[in-house]
Order: sequence, then C-alpha cells, then structure tokens
Amino acid sequence: MAAPKKGRGPSGGQGRPGRALALILIAMVALTGGMFLSGHTTPRLGIDLAGGTSITLKAQSQPGKPDAINQTNMDTAVSIIERRVNGLGVSEAEVQTEGRDNIIVNIPKGTNSKQAREQVGTTAQLYFRPVLAVTDGKATPTGTASPSASGSPMPSASPSNKETASGSKATPSASATTQGRAVTGALTKDTSPSPSASGTPKASASPSAPVDPAAAELQKKFAALDCSTKASRAKAGANVKPTDTTVACSSEGDAKYVLGPAAVSGTDVDSAKAAVDQQRGMWIVQMDFTDKGSKKFQQITSKLSTQQPPMNQFAIALDGEVVSAPQVNETLSGSAEISGSFTQQSAQDLANVLSYGALPLSFHEDTVTTVTAALGSEQLQAGLIAGAIGLALVVIYLVVYYRGLSSIALLSLMVSGILTYTLMALLGPAIGFALNLPAVCGAIVAIGITADSFIVYFERIRDEIREGRTLRPAVERAWPRARRTILVSDFVSFLAAAVLFIVTVGKVKGFAFTLGLTTLLDVVVVFLFTKPVMTLLARTKFFSSGHPWSGLDPRRLGAKPPLRRSRRVNAPTDPKEA
Repeated sequence: MAAPKKGRGPSGGQGRPGRALALILIAMVALTGGMFLSGHTTPRLGIDLAGGTSITLKAQSQPGKPDAINQTNMDTAVSIIERRVNGLGVSEAEVQTEGRDNIIVNIPKGTNSKQAREQVGTTAQLYFRPVLAVTDGKATPTGTASPSASGSPMPSASPSNKETASGSKATPSASATTQGRAVTGALTKDTSPSPSASGTPKASASPSAPVDPAAAELQKKFAALDCSTKASRAKAGANVKPTDTTVACSSEGDAKYVLGPAAVSGTDVDSAKAAVDQQRGMWIVQMDFTDKGSKKFQQITSKLSTQQPPMNQFAIALDGEVVSAPQVNETLSGSAEISGSFTQQSAQDLANVLSYGALPLSFHEDTVTTVTAALGSEQLQAGLIAGAIGLALVVIYLVVYYRGLSSIALLSLMVSGILTYTLMALLGPAIGFALNLPAVCGAIVAIGITADSFIVYFERIRDEIREGRTLRPAVERAWPRARRTILVSDFVSFLAAAVLFIVTVGKVKGFAFTLGLTTLLDVVVVFLFTKPVMTLLARTKFFSSGHPWSGLDPRRLGAKPPLRRSRRVNAPTDPKEA
C-alpha cells in the first residue's frame, strides 16, 4: 500500500515563524542603533511644542506698479517663502497672509531657523548684466581724477591675472580679489553709454559732442556711490528696471560697477543647486537655463568674448548686488556656475532662493518676536494624559475580554511604539519632520487602528475554535480571512491620510503624516510579529489546551463537538425493526 503523499503546509509559514520575528528584530535594532549613532534620540518638535520665531513681513509698494500688492501676488509670495524655508529643512514652518499686505512666518526653533529668517524676505531678483565700468567701492570726490587702470580693482589684460569664463566654468585668479565670485553666465546687447578706459563712464565719446543728461547723471551717481555699508549697497540697485543702465555694488562692498540693461533674468534659470568643485575644492552654485534662457546666454557671451576689459565682463546681480563679475573669452551656452568665496551654507542659500524663484513683491521685516512653548507644553501634557487614558482603557478591555491573548496584543503595541518613536526621531534630520500637537493626535488615533487589527485576528481564531477545530489549525485557517480584512481596513485609513496630507496645509499635515506612517507600521507589525508570535504560542500547552485564562477556552466560546468521520451504518434487516 502506497504511503500517502505529504501535502504542503499551510501558507503563512506556520513551521518557520522565527524568520519573520528575526526580520522585525533586525529592523528594530537597526533603527534604534541608527537613532543613537546619529545623536537624534528625540523627535524634532514643531513651533507649538518647541517655540521659535514669528516674523511679520510687510509688502512695499513698487514705483510704476500701484496695483502690485494684490491677493494673487501675496499668495504667490506665501508659496515661495514656504518652499524656501522648508527647503532648508525647517519643517512645519507656518506661512500665511494677514490683512492686505502682511505675511506672518512662524519658524520653529532649530538648526536652520537663522538661515530661514534671512531668506524669508529676500526678493531674489536675479539679472545678468554687462559690465560697463568698475572701480573700488569708495566714493570718488567731485573734481578728482578717476582711478587709473593700474589702481582700479579691474583685472589686468594678462590672461594669467584675469578672472575668466570659458567652457562651462569660470576660473578665478588670486589677483582678482575685488571681483568677488567667478561665474559662467549670460548677458544681453549693450545699449548703455561707453565707459572710459579707466572704468569711469563718459558722457560722450567726443569732447565736442553734446552732453547726454542721463549719462551725466549716471556718472555723478557712480562717483558718489559708497559701497562700504550694507544700506548703501541695497539702495544702489533699488527700484531699477531690468531695461535700465544702473550702478551697483559688489556683495562684499569692495567694488562698484556701471551695469548695462539685463539680458537674462532669474526666470530664465531652470534649476540651481550647491555642489563642490572637485578640481578646485570649493563650493559652487550650478545653474541650468531654460531653452529660452540658454539662447540668451549664448548670444551675450558671444558678444562679450570679442570685447576688451572691462567690457568683456558680465555681472550676476542678485537683488541689486553683484555676486560675481567674470570675464568671457569664448561663447558659452546651456548652464552656468557661480564660484568663489562661497561657504557651504551661503552656496546652499543662494541655490535655494534661485530654485524657488523670485518674490513678486518686495518686503521688509515689520516685527520679529520669539514664541514660547509654554502653551504648547500644557497642551502636549493634556494630550499625553488623554493618550495614556485611552491606552489604559484599551489594555483593560483586552485583558478582561481576551485574557491570555492580551499579552500578544500588548507586545505588538510595544513593538509598534518602538518603531514609531525611532522613525520619528530619524525622520527629523532626514526629511525635516517635526512633531506637533496634531501629529501627537494622529499617533493616539493609531493606537485604536492597531488594536483593531489584533481584535480582527483574535476573533477569526475564536470563530474557528467555535467550529470545533483545535488551536493550531484554527490559527492558520483564521489568518487568510483576517489578513484580507486587516489590509482593506488599513488601506482605507492610509488612503484617507494620504488625501488629507495632499489637500491640507500647515499643522494638519502633521496629523495626516503620522496617521499614514502608523497605519503602514500596523501592517508590518501584524504580519511580522503578531502572526508569528501567535503561531509559536499555539504550540504551548497553556494555549493549545484551552486553559480558562488563555482566552481560547472552547467551553467558554461555546464550541461545537469536534467533527469526526464515522462509517455508514447498514439498514436493519429484522422485519420487526423495520
């Protein structure tokens, strides 16, 4: 007689639950170790819990644009400021309008809050302009001779001493200190007055020619410009149209320029990022132009490459200040690099404002106040108390109703809590996640979602026992049905969290993010911990024998007698019995 074939064990790995437990244990150890090694052992807190800085920005009217301060421009400014601040890793920043011309920016206390404050009101209007004249940043007394070529900060005509822009890179020399940063850039057709050889603009090319009042005024303004203070540097380029010839200071204040009309603007920049030039070991800002901007860039570098110094230079002016003025020796196109005296932070700041665009309005700081976390701490304490009460009620319910099975649920809740805490601590420095009060509420709601998954599985097991099956087959037969129910329930919760995260703004995003995260962790814990532990405990005598305190006592559950097969009894042959 042939031996019966051995069938495959039930799905779910009944015989090898240790693999799943080993996997989740490794994940817990890795996350916990990463948390301690990174030094971030506590989650980052939002402004309502940690305090921070509140800045009020007031929009300024612009000459020739009386209707510039409108709802559309204010909403655009809010969007750009929010992306700038959160682009620095300061998550949970709140940016909103107040009244007609105010924007309130709340920045949580954190590593980058200072940098964020410096950028919230930066207009970030970027223009590439041809250089017509350059000298040092001091004012020139009326009636004195303009600086000579040898005494000016312009680079000499020698290729070894000048700052150049060639290929896709600009190579600065040590002698070009007053030129600031080197850049590969772009510019436009020059329609401005011709400068003198010494770098000071003349009113006309010939002494007998009539004096142009605009050129004379420009020369007077250039001579009087003093770039030694931040206020004078900011005032030099204020209220200047892109089509105007203007004067400007370098961002360091050590040089001043006469600049022609802009040919390429910040809107022609497609993207920008900070990077390290491996050959020179210095921080640079890499920019990619749009198709339209690339054509403009090619045209201006083609024109400038044929000029003599300083006419072969172009200036990159950010908010009216020149951050770089390299010379051009050949036609360039496609991209640009700003390099020179950048630190990592300054390079990232510049790339950040260029990436997210220029503000449609000019702003100034109206008020700056410090927000304390006193109120948030009281609310957090109340929330934690509420969460503790809710968790205690869940534990009491599980112990009273499920008895021994409650130990599995409590262990699963503990594992879920460890995973949630370590992930929140690591996501702070990784993606800028900050824990605020709504996020705490999301974590409390997740306790009920996780407990619901355990209850679904336990009830499926008890249903199988009521049908007369023993515990081990009941655990495996109950799992497929419980698994489908758990997945559907968690999918609905995750979908709701995802929609809420997408359509909402501000603190509500914290609630949605936490709810979605804990929902995903619920699936991980149920599959890799709760189910394997239940499989192992089903092999113990306490649970398999149906101990009254196990929560699986067949008599308490009203189980049917075990289903048994019996032989068919033949009908009686005695006529009397018939």
